[in-house]
Amino acid sequence: MRVSLLLNPASGSAPDPEELTDALRRHGAERVELFPVDAAGDALEPRPDRLVVAGGDGSIGPAAAAAAKAGVPLAVVPAGTANDFARAVGLPDDLDDACRIAVTATPLAHDLAWIGERPFVNVANAGVAVQAAQAAGPWKRVLGALAYPVGAIRAGVSAQPVRCTVRCDGDLLFDGRAWQLLIGNSNAFGGGAGMDMGNARDGVLSVAIVPQGSRLALARHAHALRFGDLRRQAGVVRRQGTEVTVDGPNPLVFNVDGEIVEVGTSVALRIEPGAFELAVDD
Repeated sequence: MRVSLLLNPASGSAPDPEELTDALRRHGAERVELFPVDAAGDALEPRPDRLVVAGGDGSIGPAAAAAAKAGVPLAVVPAGTANDFARAVGLPDDLDDACRIAVTATPLAHDLAWIGERPFVNVANAGVAVQAAQAAGPWKRVLGALAYPVGAIRAGVSAQPVRCTVRCDGDLLFDGRAWQLLIGNSNAFGGGAGMDMGNARDGVLSVAIVPQGSRLALARHAHALRFGDLRRQAGVVRRQGTEVTVDGPNPLVFNVDGEIVEVGTSVALRIEPGAFELAVDD
């Protein structure tokens, strides 16, 4: 098997390139070529049998889009701070085991989500989540995934709601101020939090909106997100669909798979069912 390996040495738990290459070869990769994580196009030029990305959640969406366009299966070796996508699809944290799956597992079709022209695999969220991610940033090197709940606590004290109008498959879903707007594919995010509203193979986006209310209520919703129990929370607006549009009077800022992205005052999000093949243990 010929493997093109995308590696982000700056990710939260980046493995040694030689160790990673050796592990892939040990499990059957006859040729491994190494590329920077943002050079998926170059990595696909040799027409590998599999594209492997070793990085954080923010690296996976672009790699998946490139692999889908080239018709090459994707494999993921978790090497970020949170590794939320790996957790959502059942990929192990252990390097050797992840490399075994990357080379030997049968690829299965997975959905790819888009916010505008940007692909993502987990969740695009606006509101408190953006400020939580910004607050967590300085703590990642020290606390790892624990930086996310620390950031969430700090944001919960000072965050302001976002004004937005949300439509799902053309129907008006929400118009007002929201503490948090979440639009998910795998529905995992924030170092262990989750929406508990679907998965990356169901062909739909999951939408959850936490309307503005008291900060005490915000704390309850944050606790529910942390433990994947949002569906039981009263007052949360929920829906699933294939296309979501978000409009606001001010430029919208989203946390997209851990990356802060400004999208302007209007953006469309959509799901591309079965867009790419991912090597996972079934």
